[in-house]
Amino acid sequence: MSSSESGGSSGDPAQGSGGSPPRGATTGPPKSSGVSPPRATPVTPPRGSGTPPSPGPSRRGGLREGDPAATAPAPKFPAERKKKVVVRKKVVRKKVVRKKVVRKKVVRKKRPKAPAAPQEPSCPPLGLESLRVDDSQLQASSHKRPGLGAHRGRLNIQSGLYDGDPFDGGWCAGREDAGQWLRVDARRLTLFTGVVTQGLNSIWTYDWVTSYKVQVSNDSHAWVPSRNGSEEAVFPGNKDPETPVLNVLPTPLLGRFLRINPQSWFPNGTICLRAEVLGCPLPDPSDAHAWPGPAPPASDLDFRHHNYKEMRKLMKRVSEECPDITRVYSIGHSSRGRRLYVMEISDHPGQHELGEPEFRYVAGMHGNEVLGRELLLNLMEYLCREFRRGNPRVVQLVTDTRIHLLPSMNPDGYETAYELGSELAGWAMGRWTYEGIDLNHNFADLNTALWDAEDNDLVPHEFPNHYIPIPEYYTLANATVAPETRAVIAWMQRFPFVLSANLHGGELVVTYPFDMTRTYWKAQELTPTPDDGVFRWLATVYATANLAMASGDRRRCHYDDFARLGNVINGANWHTVAGSMNDFSYLHTNCFEITVELSCDKFPHASELPHEWENNRESLLLFMEQVHRGIKGVVRDSDTEQGIPNAIIAVDGINHDVRTAVDGDYWRLLNPGEYEVTARAEGYEAATRSCWVSFENVPTPCSFRLERARGRPRGSRPAPDPTLRLRRQRLRRLRAHGRGHWPGAAPGP
Repeated sequence: MSSSESGGSSGDPAQGSGGSPPRGATTGPPKSSGVSPPRATPVTPPRGSGTPPSPGPSRRGGLREGDPAATAPAPKFPAERKKKVVVRKKVVRKKVVRKKVVRKKVVRKKRPKAPAAPQEPSCPPLGLESLRVDDSQLQASSHKRPGLGAHRGRLNIQSGLYDGDPFDGGWCAGREDAGQWLRVDARRLTLFTGVVTQGLNSIWTYDWVTSYKVQVSNDSHAWVPSRNGSEEAVFPGNKDPETPVLNVLPTPLLGRFLRINPQSWFPNGTICLRAEVLGCPLPDPSDAHAWPGPAPPASDLDFRHHNYKEMRKLMKRVSEECPDITRVYSIGHSSRGRRLYVMEISDHPGQHELGEPEFRYVAGMHGNEVLGRELLLNLMEYLCREFRRGNPRVVQLVTDTRIHLLPSMNPDGYETAYELGSELAGWAMGRWTYEGIDLNHNFADLNTALWDAEDNDLVPHEFPNHYIPIPEYYTLANATVAPETRAVIAWMQRFPFVLSANLHGGELVVTYPFDMTRTYWKAQELTPTPDDGVFRWLATVYATANLAMASGDRRRCHYDDFARLGNVINGANWHTVAGSMNDFSYLHTNCFEITVELSCDKFPHASELPHEWENNRESLLLFMEQVHRGIKGVVRDSDTEQGIPNAIIAVDGINHDVRTAVDGDYWRLLNPGEYEVTARAEGYEAATRSCWVSFENVPTPCSFRLERARGRPRGSRPAPDPTLRLRRQRLRRLRAHGRGHWPGAAPGP
């Protein structure tokens, strides 16, 4: 304990004036004014003093040495003169030790605020990642091989699977010296403000640049370096191949050309990098390349990136603008408690109309693939405002279709990517859920059970070709099923969806089921469904109406050339995906679903959102209209005229059936042609009729009236379908073991 805590000084008589001081105590003044006793309040010496002033005597804790009261003799009483001198024992008072009590300040934890909008650099990217900068604008001092040329030096570009691939994952210099460079031609005067770099994307080697210089030129001959004061600036590079690193120039540089000049690199590697350049284009009337192209039409849509809080505000605003045709509801919660909001758009929101098909768009399954999220938010605004303006196409679509839009299936992953921003989220940050689950591999694998049954000739007599129950292992308590996945499965059960699209990013292509290869050990294999013709038509409709996919000038995003395939491909023939939502939707429900890869850039800059909306607006509308392609009808009881739920609709020659909804209505997507259609239900005689599908995008009515089976008493209920019974049982078990929230659960934030 220090002297200040005991209330005395170093010369306290209670410690003994003639004895040794206790351990740790000082015997005199401190040696220097800068040293203070532990946990004692330092005393500030007066100016010019070499030692701190000694504290004055204190009367706390008894008398002090040198105090007059302590040295004065005790008074003599009269009784002491007559009697014996009574020697009084010296009473030593115990020193009162006063401890300094320090009360800790209680700091209440504040509720975490929603992440603020990322601080985007003042100037947008030129577009190396989004391909607005074409290959002819990129040059380099040298390259290791053609597959590692300057045209591959784009941020987040991905390599092929093989070493030496002609389309590799970055630019690599042919020599290792400080004279190598990668040059970007902006084709107009530009105020360059920053550079973002990555290393080489490769599964075979590790290569990245650890420092570099930046120079700017107007003619590609005379170069002006970026300076940090009077010295040429050397910018820190990367520490691994994938994490993007942004360097803002100390002073923005004006020019047409910018080049990156590596100075050092990973010791065990070579000079390789991928880059994006930030800059603001300036007007230059003398340059023909700088003449602006046709501006996109003026729009009142909200073109920016919306975090979770802003997304909710936008959906609420649209619902308030169009209360008669919109409804916002939640289908569940994410692992962090964020709600999965859906916008319903219909002339009678909140109810299913007999004979009206139900359609859904799902975006944000991978949180860092954000373009689909923004497109669906813009689509909500567009449908609302165009309906109010009386746009005939939109009015008919809203009147004849019940539309459901889920803009963010993985809101936790999106927030992770959003906090980093468009250029720094990288290729994978935010892809997975908070629990680390890839939602596109998290649905139950129904393909294997179906194909095993087909190999044993059990389909469709002993094993169904549709409405396949969830496997038992998937319903166990220890099964790894994300709450987001459980919520979407429950959503699929609540609504009789007919058609859907799952919006992704990182490529320019439309894929259709099956997504999983039938040969389990193959990474790629053409694996069509029984409805392959319908799926190829649906995929082609979106791809041909998409301006970016249909452009004759488009180049491959990474290494696959999908343009030669019409920008559509069977999912399994691209790469196998077990447990995809597309396959699950097709085999477990009536819904046909495709995947749309919207852009080479997973997280495009906000300045590119208006252009992306124009690329996809017609595709989004046209694909929704395909829900009316094929046949539709109602299966009724011939005696009561009541609809028969769960009746099976089978089309001759197609080994995949659908079922009627609760009211007995159904929809079956088919290409134009004549079909033999059979309706059957438990306790009824089957009925067959011929239905013709025209080339017009109008559904053909094809209804049925079923007679009761012979021997079945009037009013008796048919025996339950064993497949449906098993299906319901597995779904109940999946709900019971779910860790996530289901519709009707306690509200989240």
